[in-house]
Amino acid sequence: MTIELNKPLVPDLSKLNYYLKKVNNSGWYTNFGPLHQLLTERLEDYLGVDNLLLVSNGTLALQVAYKVLDVKKAITTPFSFIATTSSLLWQGIETSFSDVDTNTYNLCPDKVLEALEQYPTIDTLVPTHVYGNPCDVMSFDNIAKKHGLKVIYDAAHAFGVNVDSQSVLNFGDASTLSFHATKVFHTVEGGAIIFKEKEDFERAKRLINFGSNEQGDCNEVGINAKLNEYQCAVGLTLLDDIEKVVQHRSSLFKYYRKALKGIVEFPDWHATASHNGAYMPIKLKCCMQRNMLEEALKANGIQCRKYFSPSLDTVFTKQMVFSNFNSHDAARTILCLPLHFYMSFSDIDNIKKKIIFILGNSI
Repeated sequence: MTIELNKPLVPDLSKLNYYLKKVNNSGWYTNFGPLHQLLTERLEDYLGVDNLLLVSNGTLALQVAYKVLDVKKAITTPFSFIATTSSLLWQGIETSFSDVDTNTYNLCPDKVLEALEQYPTIDTLVPTHVYGNPCDVMSFDNIAKKHGLKVIYDAAHAFGVNVDSQSVLNFGDASTLSFHATKVFHTVEGGAIIFKEKEDFERAKRLINFGSNEQGDCNEVGINAKLNEYQCAVGLTLLDDIEKVVQHRSSLFKYYRKALKGIVEFPDWHATASHNGAYMPIKLKCCMQRNMLEEALKANGIQCRKYFSPSLDTVFTKQMVFSNFNSHDAARTILCLPLHFYMSFSDIDNIKKKIIFILGNSI
């Protein structure tokens, strides 16, 4: 029997049909319809944020945020999903990499300061809350104020995560979410941007509708990045049970960390942050051990993934790189284990036994 790496949440069809009938009866299928408005309000309430704009996917969320905040030159992390960087380059933004912290694998504030000394024309930082583990948001706030920078967080993994009892999405000038089917919460495809300023939110809402305002006038070039009503129906259906989902995933995450303590290493988690159980990363001693464990687990029906590998500075080789070393080590040694809502604690017990057996036999 296979233990899947990830398994998307399955919407309850009776609940989903309730919303879909509403769409069909109204004949309003897209363009900021009633379900779009309802999902926006409910997400803002659940997440504890304002100025949340739904969009059609997480990559466009990043691109629209860059456009609204007029990003020209950015520093980002090489240890993230490829879209964090490719979205910058697609927009023609001059993009540089700075290194990650050796313990959290998030973009390192000290390394960013070193980079700014060498390249003071940077105007924006784009950190990722890797695996849903919040960055050092207070340090980045201080850096941004001192150097006059904007901060846009790739928060694709950080749905429902709090820092010091407030949403991590409230930090920076904008944060972006992915609602892809594999995420903690999804709309099949989709995403959202949370803006600090209402004015930025209003401009972004025009930009994702071809640059049109409510009167249909176009005063700037826009794009089509709207989330349709059918996808909002999926989101509303899943949001009804999201507290149960996050609680179970978080419990699995904590159980994993307790079960595997002393067997493998883990990223250091933000001391005042909550967990959402988005991913279960472990760190092995070396690349050879990581690859061996990955192959052996898969052979035993346990799916796993080298997430993230390779380090993105080795993919986008024309970009400027500042003191990049830790991300290379992370990309060679980190493996993500199965974690999703449909898993049980006994699944983790079985995975633990396999890991102990495999690593014991490799010595």
